[in-house]
Amino acid sequence: MTVKIFDTPEVQDFLKTVSGFDQSGGDERAKQIMHRLLSDLYKLIDDFDVTPEEYWSAVSLLNALGGQTQFGLLSPGLGFDHYLDMRQDAIDAEARRVGGTPRTIEGPLYVAGAPEAEGFARMDDGRDTDGETLWLTGQVRDVDGNPIAGARVEIWHADSKGGYSFFDPTQSEYNLRRTIVTDAEGRYTARSIVPSGYGVPEGSPTDQVLKLLGRHGERPAHIHYFISAPGHQHLTTQINLAGDPYTFDDFAYATREELVIPANRIEDADEIARRELDGPFSEVTFDIVLTATDDPELQHRHARPRAKEDEQDKASQLAGTAKV
Repeated sequence: MTVKIFDTPEVQDFLKTVSGFDQSGGDERAKQIMHRLLSDLYKLIDDFDVTPEEYWSAVSLLNALGGQTQFGLLSPGLGFDHYLDMRQDAIDAEARRVGGTPRTIEGPLYVAGAPEAEGFARMDDGRDTDGETLWLTGQVRDVDGNPIAGARVEIWHADSKGGYSFFDPTQSEYNLRRTIVTDAEGRYTARSIVPSGYGVPEGSPTDQVLKLLGRHGERPAHIHYFISAPGHQHLTTQINLAGDPYTFDDFAYATREELVIPANRIEDADEIARRELDGPFSEVTFDIVLTATDDPELQHRHARPRAKEDEQDKASQLAGTAKV
């Protein structure tokens, strides 16, 4: 069709009305953002000759995404999370907060309140018999190479089947979730199991969107981190285990070259005995560098809905209902 109405005065005036420009109340920034969003969508309908059937099909899909609280899963799949990281990287570069470990996406599966330990923690409950033992260790330093004692290293990852505790009711509470406070040399160590990657639920709204784009919904084996220390910028990151078939084909676009870490299999009997383990294990070393900042806001993770972060907050409660 050749019919185009977006640029007509009637539509432009209508957009201003819908966005509340003729109303004295409300939030001016919200009005500006809504006007831009609606303008882009109206123009898209014009440019692609979107039919009523296509429009209402999209509405149904959005309803399904919201009903299953999967927007947090689709968001990284459409690159929003990575794009926000790209912007923050540019902001840090402009402020000369450089030299630290790269950030990457948080994902939707963090749960607040994991048990804390000093220096060392065992993360798994010993019930996942399919999981090979993982020895995870590293040092937190500043950009000058000085160790940061007392840094909080929050770690969470999936089990051998790709499931996360809390969201997977078959796992014990806070399984594979711990906060480790670094020792005097800035070191942390965790005993855990090697995680598996996972895929978005087959047939879910997120899966439907990805399939429309000809894409898969698989993630490689990875381990999430929050790292914080007074006087330093909070870091949200994750490592991908080298060798996974999806390491460089992550639907969530979380892979960064510097964050691909090998898991070295240790079969030496003396090493096994020294760690007080029963057999061969995989060792992963991930050292972390934090940049300095005096801004208290940058020393803490940004606000977003997170499971159990605020039991009184409805958004936090809904974050715990995600189906992954």
